[in-house]
Amino acid sequence: MKDLLKIDYFDLASRSLDEIKDWFDVRENGHSSESAAQVREKYGDNEIDYGTEKPLWQIIVDAYFTPFTLVLFALAAVSFLTDFILVPVEEQEVFGPIIIVVLVLLSGTMTLIQTLRSNQSVEELESMVEVTSAIKRDGEYSEIRTEDIVIGDWVRLKAGDMIPADIRLIETKDLFISQTSLTGESYPVEKRAKTEIREVTNETAYETLAFTGTEVVSGSATGIVVRTGNNTLFGDIADELAHEEPKTSFDIGIENTSLLLIRFMVVMALIVILVNGLTKGDWLQALIFGVSIAVGLTPEMLPMIVTTNLVKGANDMAKEGTIVRNLHGIQNFGAIDVLVTDKTGTLTQDNIILQSHLNTDGLESERVLRHAYLNSNYQTGLGNLMDEAIVRAGEKELDTDSFSYTKVDEIPFDFERRRLSVVVEDETGKTQMITKGAIEEMLEVSSYVDYDGGTHELTDAGRDFVRNKVADLNKKGLRVLGVAQKTNPPPVDEFSVKDESDMVLIGYLAFLDPPKESTAEAIKALKAHSVDVKVMTGDNELVTKSVAEQVGLPTDRIISGDQILNKTEDELKVIVEEHDLFVKLNPTQKSKLVGILRGNGHVVGFLGDGINDSPALRASDVGISVDNAVDIAKESADIILLEKDLMILEQGILSGRKIFGNTMKYIKATTSSNFGNVFSVLLASLFLPFLPMLPIQLLFLGLIYEISSMSIPWDHMDPEYLYTPKKWEAASIQKFMVWFGPTSSIFDVTTFLISFFFIAPSVAGGSYGSLGAEQQALFIAVFQSSWFIISLWTQTLVLYALRTPKIPFLESNASFIMTTITSIGILIGSVAPYTRLGDLLGLTALPMSAWWMLIFTVIAYLILVQIVKNIYVKKHGELL
Repeated sequence: MKDLLKIDYFDLASRSLDEIKDWFDVRENGHSSESAAQVREKYGDNEIDYGTEKPLWQIIVDAYFTPFTLVLFALAAVSFLTDFILVPVEEQEVFGPIIIVVLVLLSGTMTLIQTLRSNQSVEELESMVEVTSAIKRDGEYSEIRTEDIVIGDWVRLKAGDMIPADIRLIETKDLFISQTSLTGESYPVEKRAKTEIREVTNETAYETLAFTGTEVVSGSATGIVVRTGNNTLFGDIADELAHEEPKTSFDIGIENTSLLLIRFMVVMALIVILVNGLTKGDWLQALIFGVSIAVGLTPEMLPMIVTTNLVKGANDMAKEGTIVRNLHGIQNFGAIDVLVTDKTGTLTQDNIILQSHLNTDGLESERVLRHAYLNSNYQTGLGNLMDEAIVRAGEKELDTDSFSYTKVDEIPFDFERRRLSVVVEDETGKTQMITKGAIEEMLEVSSYVDYDGGTHELTDAGRDFVRNKVADLNKKGLRVLGVAQKTNPPPVDEFSVKDESDMVLIGYLAFLDPPKESTAEAIKALKAHSVDVKVMTGDNELVTKSVAEQVGLPTDRIISGDQILNKTEDELKVIVEEHDLFVKLNPTQKSKLVGILRGNGHVVGFLGDGINDSPALRASDVGISVDNAVDIAKESADIILLEKDLMILEQGILSGRKIFGNTMKYIKATTSSNFGNVFSVLLASLFLPFLPMLPIQLLFLGLIYEISSMSIPWDHMDPEYLYTPKKWEAASIQKFMVWFGPTSSIFDVTTFLISFFFIAPSVAGGSYGSLGAEQQALFIAVFQSSWFIISLWTQTLVLYALRTPKIPFLESNASFIMTTITSIGILIGSVAPYTRLGDLLGLTALPMSAWWMLIFTVIAYLILVQIVKNIYVKKHGELL
């Protein structure tokens, strides 16, 4: 038997239909379920491996070996060397290295769990959005998942379909395919089932073949699947170009911040080592302390916090009816400040009703409905709601069972002509070409008009009369199509666009698609959250204006596609800012305007569901489509809405902003707190005759804080924070660190002074210099315990202070989960000095005076932070 995967594309394109059927065991009734399963077993699923799905071992390695954990591993090795290898036997201890390893394992394990959950969530969410194709199985065509398509399947294609596999075309009708994904060319190419084939250097030039990943722009076809999955031409390219998903600005910001923090940690640790070595004379102890400072400065939970935020956010958005196809694109979703949408189904109910079928006199006409019904019923191209409405009305008002027509041919719809023609023949042999489409495009091909009981030549005055009639209907919010016919068109082998001429305009179809009740409220909500809504539609000005007025969009700033045809790039940059409604646009114009909005500095979301929307979906920062969209639109989108409703979209945007906000809470609070602690340690090291805190105490403090920080993804954001789009700005982290780090240092210094001159002497029985060795040890333990407790409380409570510009606990409360976990952390750390664990850590019980100092310091610290917050927000505009 011939090896099907070794047949070259020239043979696939040029061999006869009988040979193709023989090679691929093609049956006229298509595969049976059993034979399809056998072929699938042999050649695999019809899926492309893009090289982005990581094996489990790589996911594990990535989780445990981040830049932060690599630093911690190195620090654990140094700590083991200094705490165990280089010290006398009686002083050996491994508690420090163990805590560092626990931090690594905790961070890595949580990151691994969240990554696996992330992958599972993406798979579950993707499974909710199916792309199907019309496949013939057991003698009938039905919609089948593209993954289940096998070699030898019969496929039926229409406008709006993604090509699901490499296909040998058997029958075509005005088939134009966009091969942009393979060739980069923006113009569609015509494919023909019957044509002379010569060998070419580029496989995409074969006219009898359609390739995976390309798109049907117009026309229809039937074909046989000859290659699937990675064996397709698209699969070959995917193998060569296998790469990870491109990084979003958020990913790049996280990476840059991580490297910044690591550099900061290295520099500060070296400074701490030098200061303590020079002032204390014990370089080994200084090295141990420096290592502990480095561990404390390492935000090892950052990868876990980010992943948890994304997974939780995607699942929350799914509950609201928003399916995220790319988790790392969520932040861009929250950054949207301009939402561009089409009109149909977004602003309106997408439940189109044929309101009237009128002759050119403006009277109800059964003849017009009959012609429209024949056109819609027999067309096989791009299905739409208007055709469905016409067919429903025809079946209700006409005796369609008595119709006896045979379809001769059709000229499919495309977005340049904006019309569709069907040729039918009745039982007497009379043929008719019936065309329907947008009014201006119908006037282009009509030379006559049925009016006042007769057929007349269509003059300029007659065209104006038609336009005025249609305008009256448009002003009522009705969308209008024209219907024309031509009796006994000259017979040809195959009708084409040039045959659409000398038509007789017979009437109009007026459709009602009322605005959604929720649209006006959703637009207000989006506006309140700093998202401008712009409409880009192929509909005309009057209809769009009518709908816009009903939903509260301004209608004074409207422009049409004709008006922008010859505008320069600079002129368009101004036009996109000054206008809200863009009408009679073609797909290329939509895409170009979206690109210009992005060039102007906006983060643009585009909501669309049609084949004409796919270029704009790709051009936007966030492509948004709906579950019932055409395949091209769904494949081009980052976000899928289960309902085409702006209210759902608004909730999704807010979820994106919440995810961003919770990530920034951890980064800003942690970096500023760490910066302040190191600044305090440097000051203390210059003046204290001993270490302000033991390395093991610093490590344990960091462990409690990082565990407490794991609750941040479950916190909520103030409503005011969600009012504006959020973009990553690394400079804001540095500013935040410089402002709030020294603020905490002020109270660290007061803690040092009170502990050194009052609390520790009261317990040890005198000033440090006047005590013996044993009492000095007690003095140091009391001092270090005081600072441990104060640092624990202030470092944890600063999460509450810096999570909101409001007054914490009074004007803004954290979530129950965050409150519970951080409270447990504070409780464990506060009780530790009174337990066996405290003995191991070198901590000791504190007198009541220390707790009074704690209360005073915490209250004063929160008050100062609130004052600094107010100044910071006034100066920089926002906190997080």
